[in-house]
Amino acid sequence: MSVRKQFRTALCGLVLAGFVVTTTQGPAAASPVADRAAKVPAVTRAEDAVARSLARSLADSAWRAETDRAVAGGREVGLSALAGTSRTRAAASLAAEVAAADRSVLAAKGLSARTGGLLTVSLTGAADSGRAPLVAVAPSDDEAAPVTAYDTNGRAHTLDPSRTPDVPVYVVGIDGAKAVEAGVRVLERELAAAGVSTTAAPAAAPAATADTGFWTSRITSVRLDDDKETWIKGDAEIFSIVSGFGLDGKVRVDTVTHPYLDDAETTYYPNQILVNWSQYKYNLADVVMMEDDGDTNYSALAKAIAAALLTIADLGAYVPLVDPVVDAIPSSFWTDDADFVDAWYTLARETTGVRDGAGGNGRFTFDRYWVSAL
Repeated sequence: MSVRKQFRTALCGLVLAGFVVTTTQGPAAASPVADRAAKVPAVTRAEDAVARSLARSLADSAWRAETDRAVAGGREVGLSALAGTSRTRAAASLAAEVAAADRSVLAAKGLSARTGGLLTVSLTGAADSGRAPLVAVAPSDDEAAPVTAYDTNGRAHTLDPSRTPDVPVYVVGIDGAKAVEAGVRVLERELAAAGVSTTAAPAAAPAATADTGFWTSRITSVRLDDDKETWIKGDAEIFSIVSGFGLDGKVRVDTVTHPYLDDAETTYYPNQILVNWSQYKYNLADVVMMEDDGDTNYSALAKAIAAALLTIADLGAYVPLVDPVVDAIPSSFWTDDADFVDAWYTLARETTGVRDGAGGNGRFTFDRYWVSAL
């Protein structure tokens, strides 16, 4: 029985036990509001609470002027630092709430407190319209769901996610680049701790290779048809999970971040190394590209992938690993946690030129690149 099934079985037992107790003591009143709140991801709850507080704080004209200057020109700034350095009364009150929310976000994403604050604020919409501002949080998934925004009285308004609003809208979000950078370190560290070879615990390369250099697959261009983002979410935060068999014959996973991959339908030319072949036993590897949408718990993702990959043995021939990696991703990750972008099966060391992803959403152009030893 899988861990998920065991958990579900235990949960059903608790529910049934609770039902027996409550029915013997009289009917228990259900709370639809509490039920809905329990289904909202912790990161989204933290963002929403901060958005409402930020909206109220912007009634202070001096604090709003500081915020306007900070986010001018489309800049995204750390909310904790912004509120913490302001001398306005409104910001002082907000800073404590932001600090608490940041702690909740880090815990929900499986990241260390040393990562620092992740909550950010940016400005979109009609910034120069002169109209009263709203503060919003991106929807909890990538469907065209209505966007909730708050005014300076804390009242909620609904915005159309498919149309840029005609009022100034401050958007509370997550520093995706910072989160992904910290997250892949957690991913690699926990995979290594579970026994999967990673960059955090690499297998030793052959002496001849270490002396002379090694072959790599280098991305000369990349393009996505859909980066899974709506207007309110801004830039995508893309990373790839490269998997194959290490020199010790055990499954190996390396993570590669793509901080430049911001927009769909745009071709980028990064000249970025994707696979270091000196770390792999075979001349084949697989790539799963994902996008962090905010609620990704990297610790949970690492545990799920490790549990799946450690059951796969090297039988003397290469076994594609895309399906086990994708199947291991928790079901919640298919809403707003680490969206699947595309996958590339059996990428070879000799692969050059254009390779479309299996899902038809991504396109890499590769060349072989020799990295010489110093």
